[in-house]
Amino acid sequence: MPGVDYGELGGSLHAIASLNASYSTSVSLTSPYLLVPPAERKVISDVRRTFCLFVTFDLLFISLLWIIELNISSSIWDSLKNEVVHYDYKSSFFDIFLLAVFRFLCLQVGYAAFRLKHWWVIAVTTLVTSVFLVVKVVISTLLSQNAFGYVIPITSFVVAWLETWFLDFKVLTQEADDERAYLAVVNARAPSVYPRAVSDGQFYSPPESIAGSEENLDEEGLGHKAVTAQEKEYVNQGQEAMSVVEQILAQEDNWKFEKNNDMGDSVYSMEIPFHGKTFILKAFMQCPAELVYEEVIMEPEKMVQWNRTVAGCQILQRVDDNTLVSYDVSSGAAGGAVSARDFVNVRRVEHKQDRYLSAGMATGHEAKPPIGRYVRGENGPGGFVVLKSSSNPSACTFIWVLNTDLKGRLPRYLIHQSLAATMFEFMSHLRQHIAELWPSLPLLPPGHTKQTRRLTLERFRDRLL
Repeated sequence: MPGVDYGELGGSLHAIASLNASYSTSVSLTSPYLLVPPAERKVISDVRRTFCLFVTFDLLFISLLWIIELNISSSIWDSLKNEVVHYDYKSSFFDIFLLAVFRFLCLQVGYAAFRLKHWWVIAVTTLVTSVFLVVKVVISTLLSQNAFGYVIPITSFVVAWLETWFLDFKVLTQEADDERAYLAVVNARAPSVYPRAVSDGQFYSPPESIAGSEENLDEEGLGHKAVTAQEKEYVNQGQEAMSVVEQILAQEDNWKFEKNNDMGDSVYSMEIPFHGKTFILKAFMQCPAELVYEEVIMEPEKMVQWNRTVAGCQILQRVDDNTLVSYDVSSGAAGGAVSARDFVNVRRVEHKQDRYLSAGMATGHEAKPPIGRYVRGENGPGGFVVLKSSSNPSACTFIWVLNTDLKGRLPRYLIHQSLAATMFEFMSHLRQHIAELWPSLPLLPPGHTKQTRRLTLERFRDRLL
């Protein structure tokens, strides 16, 4: 995207995801999980078939225009002899016809025969078409011959870019949504496999809780239960997101390394069925886990004080002792090229022995329906995990699981390219904020010994918990 600064875009992305720690599949998870298993899927989707037909139309239309052009000045055979046998780059239309054949073969082989799910093939054909036509129009004599000197090059150029738009914004996007919906239905009744080790990319949804069952109690047994059907749905969504996050943590060996920075932070990625590409940040921090837990997980409303890319956060509803619904707004970025996004998310917070977890996904709430002022973005199954150190109480490991969809017209590959920088920037802000808090805590006097340090940390945990 011309004019879009990756750094500013990254700032917007990090605001979007850091507050929400969540994602969505564009609708509430209630309906897909109640559907019966679908029939066997088609070998090639309807939208892909339409794209292949359009590619065929491209070849036939250019061929028709060229045949008409051959019949204008003389017989078709004489014109064929002049343009093919005595080919001249500056005056012949034959190479534009061959260009259409090149697009047809590449796109049909790539997206019909091999059914690729990537844009690189059409990127090559469109680039070759654009460069060739621009050069030909500049140095040829086509424009002085007849009207077809204008019509054929322009038509070839426009159709090539229409094919690019159709594939990127229609075919790949719709097929990804269909894949997520299909797998959601197929796996709806499969049992959860966590904590047992699972194979690469294998994720399942936990069975729905029976209304009024003990599964609606929070992890620590505080006993504040969801009452209404909507509240129970929020709890189920939070539990589903938590299940996905835990299964991601259980498959660390399958994380694909993306990049790291000078601070030792690393970003990984992982493809998750019907949720798509998920990014994982893993960072080591020199501070107690309880402090990160308090600042990042328990007080998302205060993040606007140390994160300028966050415009606001509002708690819409506290469902039970572990579940809440929040409304979050990110700031615009890239000089207005990336507008502000708003999100409605359900979040679940748990404390399990050596770790603090916050997970969630996008949901709906009557208090904040989509409005024209913001583009409603969606994040999903993901969140924050703070792991305690067994040997050092003043250190912890911070993990951020991120899967985001900004909606609008931003290409997904552009967002994915920016996510690593986004996550590193978030860690920079978080470390700076923690550094401002940690020395000022009155519980840690100067010159404290190792024993007094452990005692003060224990008191600090008691105060937070």
